[in-house]
Amino acid sequence: KDALPSVSVDQEFKPFFAPLWDYLRINYNEVMTSPLLPVFLSIFTYLSLCLFYMTLDLLAPLVPAINRYKIHPENPVKALDILKAILLTLYNHVIFVFPAAVAQWYWRPKLPLVEDAPTLLEFSTGIIGCTILFDSQYYIWHLVHHKSRWLYVTFHATHHEYHTTFCWVTQYMSAFELMSVGFWTTLDPVLLQCHPLTGYAFMVFNVWISVEDHSGYDFPWALHNIIPFELWGGSVKHDMHHQKPTANFQPFFSHWDWLGGTYFYQKKSSRNKDKNEK
Repeated sequence: KDALPSVSVDQEFKPFFAPLWDYLRINYNEVMTSPLLPVFLSIFTYLSLCLFYMTLDLLAPLVPAINRYKIHPENPVKALDILKAILLTLYNHVIFVFPAAVAQWYWRPKLPLVEDAPTLLEFSTGIIGCTILFDSQYYIWHLVHHKSRWLYVTFHATHHEYHTTFCWVTQYMSAFELMSVGFWTTLDPVLLQCHPLTGYAFMVFNVWISVEDHSGYDFPWALHNIIPFELWGGSVKHDMHHQKPTANFQPFFSHWDWLGGTYFYQKKSSRNKDKNEK
């Protein structure tokens, strides 16, 4: 008898994505190839997450249990601050993001979708690779804009108007910074030759972890409490960056801050002790 062909783990999990990709490719080809899709995915994900965290912020004064997970329970989020952040986000998207997306839609030729779905290995390594690349890009951008007084005041100071983070601060930034972040998020899957499905998943993942970083909450199930060795930054470390703008420049990981001597982390128990002593 002929020996059965060996099946790798990568090939074995391929059908997991194949039905989804075939369905999207065949039934929604125009949508999947539209340059407006990344904008829609980013905005939909951003609004959904921010509405969740904003609901917690508004309920926190009425439900004390929520404050157990807030990084700064002594500083409730104000409705006026929420409105101010939403208005700037809306302004940037209407004036800059949407026109850029429509222009790309008009000028960019339609690209055919690949027929094969990504394997599980391709999907997971693609998202990890894009996250590492984006993290490095933004670390350099972020560090340079803090070191240069002119760059900081001109482009990055807007994001630091709030010393205590909450979800809508995620995109409370200058149009230049928002466009830079969006450019890398769109370009990185292309540079790493990721499958379109992987690229779109990375965009959603990028928005998710960005909002989580600025949420102002330290939940036990947050990534920084799951990934070991303090390798993942998370909401606590990024909140410390807003409190202490000379440290924690990486948006997601910690390795560049370790190597550059800009890493700072104070455990929650220590923070609470300091507050009680004041």
